[in-house]
Parts: sequence; structure tokens; C-alpha cells
Amino acid sequence: MFRPNSTAVIITLAAAVALGPLSTDMYLPSLPGLTRVFDTSVDQVQVTLSVFLYGFAFAQLIYGPMADRFGRKPIMLGGLLLFILSSIGCALSTTIEQLILFRFLQALGACGGPVLGRTMVRDIHGPVNAAKVLSMMGSIMALAPAVAPVIGGYMVALFEWTSTFIFLGVYAIAAALLIAFKVPESLAPENRSSLRPLTILNNFSTLLKHRQYLGYSLCCSFIFSGLFAFLSGAPFVLIDYFQVPAEHSGIFYAIASCGFLTGTLIAHRTGTGIGINGILRRGTTVSVLAGVAMLLPALMDIHNLWITALTQVVYMVGVGMVMPQAMAGALAPFATIAGTASSLLGFIQSISAASVGMLVGHYHSGTPTTMAVSIATMAMLSLLSFVLLVKPQATRA
Repeated sequence: MFRPNSTAVIITLAAAVALGPLSTDMYLPSLPGLTRVFDTSVDQVQVTLSVFLYGFAFAQLIYGPMADRFGRKPIMLGGLLLFILSSIGCALSTTIEQLILFRFLQALGACGGPVLGRTMVRDIHGPVNAAKVLSMMGSIMALAPAVAPVIGGYMVALFEWTSTFIFLGVYAIAAALLIAFKVPESLAPENRSSLRPLTILNNFSTLLKHRQYLGYSLCCSFIFSGLFAFLSGAPFVLIDYFQVPAEHSGIFYAIASCGFLTGTLIAHRTGTGIGINGILRRGTTVSVLAGVAMLLPALMDIHNLWITALTQVVYMVGVGMVMPQAMAGALAPFATIAGTASSLLGFIQSISAASVGMLVGHYHSGTPTTMAVSIATMAMLSLLSFVLLVKPQATRA
């Protein structure tokens, strides 16, 4: 069994948290091909992304309170088992409707890792050090989505689209074994809370009335929604519009993930000096500037592959700076209901991102314009949420 505060536990929890982004990033290169496999439209294929986030969102409202009552590990392991079974279902799907259904079930299982992984970090490292540890986890996690689309692109080219879901199932089995036998339970018995519906509703009400919590949560959610606008639109923009081969399209996602990694490293190194709010102010500003730089050429009908790709890299630097810090800031005041706080944050984040993804798919113009409008808008909303709702003297990293 690993020591609770060891690097091995951080890496294992990062692997569990990465299950969410891996479940979207790895099969992105196969999306345009699925329109031909299932003889369906772009917006129907895009639903396989958005339905994942909707399932991810609603399941979190259950995972958090259950983990606050029964502990983190058993709930996380149950979710991983469901993820493994539904990944097999995705691989065996013969219609787009079946794939959408199993993607929804896959999301129900996948959300246990991200929700409870960051909750366990809060349990183990406390409100102050959690921000630094989450930034470190973000740096580790950035490697997975950087590599996943590249691997996914070549898997689609060499095998079938189903190979990505087989890979995800094997990955989840490995994560479940490590968590079951190597990671200790992080929730102390005296901190376990009731599962009574009235108690759960009161906890949610307390969180939604907490101005700091709402500010950090919305800041995180809007910045993530801009990222999801990119993930929803980029496969069709890169492969269909810019004619990038599917097996090479993953390189552009990997480059964008390098931006995220850079952002988390900046946050980790500067957090002690400028605090959570200082990092968030800088991160949201970077994302707004990148979003505007992507939007202006698109509105002038100037569509260039490298303008789109490089401005997204800069946007991702802001995302890497913002997301771990905003999560830590939101969870900091809530030691006894950290699971519930984490699940509500994830719900708000996922619902926002799924809705933006659906809009990008529905209004996709065949050019980068719809994607650019969405990314710039979400960046501006993230900055506004932080400025209007978060007090200057919030918790420092």
C-alpha cells in the first residue's frame, strides 16, 4: 500500500482523473469517419461527445454524496467497473443510437475518477497544499491527452474505430487494480456524512449560496467549455476543412495539450508568490487574448490552419493555469463535504461544456468560425465570473 501523501498516490489519482479527458480525446480522430460508418450526420456523431458530458454531469451529483458517506475507494471502484463494461458495449455497437447509449453509460462510470480523485487530494493535502498538488497532477495528466489523440489517430488508421474503446477498457482495468490494492482510503470515519436527501439538498444549497464557491466554479466551467468547443469542432475543422489526414490530426491535439502542460507548470511555480487569485487573473486574461486572436481572422473570413492551432495552444496555457487553481479554491472551505462540493463543481462544468459542444455541432458552418466564436465567448465569461464573484482576499496557494 502506498503512503497517502506519496508521489505514487498522486500519479495513480492523476491516472484516474485522466479517464475523463481520455474518454473524449482518444477517439476524436475517428469522429468524421463515424459519419460514414453509421451513415449519419455530423451533429449526430457529435452527440456521442455531448451525451458523455451530460452523463458525466448528472452522475457526479450522486458520486459526491455517496463518497462522503461510504468513502472514496468503493465508490470509485464501482464506477470503474461500469466504465469497463460500457467500453465493451461501445466497441460492439452497430448503430449510432447504440453508441450514444453506451457512451452515456461510459460517462456514468468515468466520472468517479475525476470527482473522487480531486476529492482525495483535498482529503490528504488540505485546503492550501491541494492547489499545488492539483497543478502537479494537471502536469502529469497533460501527458495523457497529449499522447491519446496521436495514438487514437494511428489506431483508427491501422485498425478500426473500435480499437480506441478496447484500449480505454484495458486502461480502466489497470487503474482499478492500482486503486484497489495500492491507494489507501482518504476519508476519515469522523468526517463521513449522512445520505439523507434533506441533508444532501441542504449541502447543495449551502454551496450554491457561497459566493466564492460559485465564482471559482463558474470560472472553471466556462474556461473548460471553451476547451470543449475546440474538442467538438476541431475533428471536422482539421480533417474535413483543412484536409489533415486522420492519423496526423492527433498531432494538433498533442500540441494544444503542451499548452495546457505549460500552464500547469507556470501555476505550480508561481502559485506561492501570487496566490490562487493572481494565477486565475493571469490565466483568464491569457485565454481571452487567445480567443480574440482566433476569432478576429475567422470573422474576416481568413481561415488558416496555423492561426487556429497556435491560438488554441495559447488558450490552453490559460486553461492549464485556471482549472486546477479554480478547483482548489472552490473546495478549500469545505472539508466535511468535499465530495459533494467536488461533484457539484463537476456537474456545473460538464453541463456547461456539453451545452456548448452541442451548439458547436449544431451550428457547425464547415469552417473554424463557429468554434472560434464559442472559444472567445467562454474565455470572456470565465474572466467575468472571476472578477465579479471572487473576492480579492481568497485563499492563497
